[in-house]
Amino acid sequence: MRAVVWDGPGQPLSVEEIPAPQPLAGEVLVRVAATGVCHTDLHVFKGEVAFPAPGVLGHEISGHVQALGEGVEGFAVGDRVVGAFIMPCGRCDQCRAGRDDMCANFFAENRLKGNLFDGTSRLTRQDGSRLSMYSMAGLADLAVVPATALAHLPEELPLEESAVLGCAAFTAYGALARAHEEVRGRSVAVVAVGGVGSAIVQLARHSGAGPIIAVDVDDDKLAAVQALGADVLVNSRTTDAREAVLTATGGMGVDLVLEVLGRPETVELGFSLLREGGQLVVVGIAAGAATAAIPITPMVRRGMSITGSFGARTRRDLPEVVRLAAEGAFDVQRAVTRRFSLEEAPQAYDLLDAGQIQGRAIVVMDPAADDSR
Repeated sequence: MRAVVWDGPGQPLSVEEIPAPQPLAGEVLVRVAATGVCHTDLHVFKGEVAFPAPGVLGHEISGHVQALGEGVEGFAVGDRVVGAFIMPCGRCDQCRAGRDDMCANFFAENRLKGNLFDGTSRLTRQDGSRLSMYSMAGLADLAVVPATALAHLPEELPLEESAVLGCAAFTAYGALARAHEEVRGRSVAVVAVGGVGSAIVQLARHSGAGPIIAVDVDDDKLAAVQALGADVLVNSRTTDAREAVLTATGGMGVDLVLEVLGRPETVELGFSLLREGGQLVVVGIAAGAATAAIPITPMVRRGMSITGSFGARTRRDLPEVVRLAAEGAFDVQRAVTRRFSLEEAPQAYDLLDAGQIQGRAIVVMDPAADDSR
């Protein structure tokens, strides 16, 4: 099969022919239709997030079931599926408590070592040398996915665009679920409106939040997210964002701020937008050991809170994300703004790094795919 192989920070991505993987017990082999192009992969490619090279990345996929490992129930060959980037083992203390997003084995084996739960990877190069797997390693024709990380995709949803349900929409859903109070009727600000940020806008609108304030430094991204439900647009490069937010909220500030970029300056900006008793949910993954300076006394005196959010709880929430998309709460076709072939994947990440992709791009495994469809 073809796969996009990463040889380490500073090395160009290459498309290689590698042996097709096979699923083991509890795993499903998926013929990948499309994979989302996400900033988290970009962080790894640039060496900003530690991960063992060489490897294959790509962590949100859609496709068809090609084969089943021993003991897999609930799926059949040919089923349409989507896969989430958090792949819970289902056995550790966190998973037994329903905290799939905190799965100890996923973090220990996959995120730290590039393995699946048995401590090995399913991927090698042609010479037999090992390739690490970032989640299911979806930048390839085939991907091995634990059955716990898959959900059925109904026929009414488009196959390729639905790949973004496994991270962009899934992460957005998890971020809103971290809110201490129901978001209906509450003011919400989204700082950075790329793929995940624009998904949060869609889901917040569906949940009845308002006003929804989009903050970014790119007018084109702000214009695009306005069509998805943002009420107020703030370019923080040309406008005092705090003053703009105070004007939009009658001088109060925002009930719920979701920061989606993971930079110290955007986390600090997000905190500055809160009203008394407000909550900041930090979603963006930061480069290296980045830290943000938060004013302690105002946080204490005004009862503000900061919560981290890493995706959602896969077995419970991924089917719900798919259901919401099917009923129109999240429009996968409008969320996907660019399409690339597998051979064009390196270009897709270069454009993402340059800030030239609005919303979410996908890599489509069909070699005939192009950006005009």
